[in-house]
Amino acid sequence: MSRLLIMESPVMIIPSLAVKIGLNEAVVLQQIHYWLGISKHHIEGRIWVYNTYEEWQKQLPFWSVSTIKRTILSLETKGLLLSANFNAMKMDKTKWYSIDYEKLQEYEDSTMELEASPVEDLATEEGAENTAVSPGVKKGIPFAEIIDYLNEKTGKNFRAGSNKTKELIQARYKEGFTLEDFKRVIDLKSVEWQSDPAWNKFLRPETLFGTKFEAYLNQQEGKKKLSEEYFDLDD
Repeated sequence: MSRLLIMESPVMIIPSLAVKIGLNEAVVLQQIHYWLGISKHHIEGRIWVYNTYEEWQKQLPFWSVSTIKRTILSLETKGLLLSANFNAMKMDKTKWYSIDYEKLQEYEDSTMELEASPVEDLATEEGAENTAVSPGVKKGIPFAEIIDYLNEKTGKNFRAGSNKTKELIQARYKEGFTLEDFKRVIDLKSVEWQSDPAWNKFLRPETLFGTKFEAYLNQQEGKKKLSEEYFDLDD
């Protein structure tokens, strides 16, 4: 049997966490969570652990020290990782870490709210309680189906789990648009922009599913003269 197949303690993460905050961030956060579970350092009402970047890198040897630094900084910027210096000697710059579990719960709650918004509920919010679910759409918003269709038509690799993408799709669903509307916009704009290197980059969720969505949906099939005012140029 190969020595590379679980012959040592594995690094484990939950995929939904990796989608939400990034793969590297999920790995580091899970590692710190593990050590917090056995740490005896109770300071200022929290449990803390400490390590140098080099010591973290020994636990995660598939990354460089610079990658560890960037990932920890990312977690600090997101507010998920708290850092401090409780060393007896102030010259000792070893950082101490704790997880802000309240902030992490906010991330979890926002994901659940975004993913668990049935079309019927969105219709009710707009005062259309008797609105039927559109053909081709079951109970939930088909984020993955829309993005898979976009990737298939454009040859790109957008992620259905992107929070910004989900917000855009949800906003259009709240306005009453359907799965078939999204597919039509993708079809029309793919035909129009796919072969033009200058405009191909706008075949993306931010542009297609933004405030110009209805205008794109109602345009006539065929080539259209390209102009900047016709885009959500959000680079």
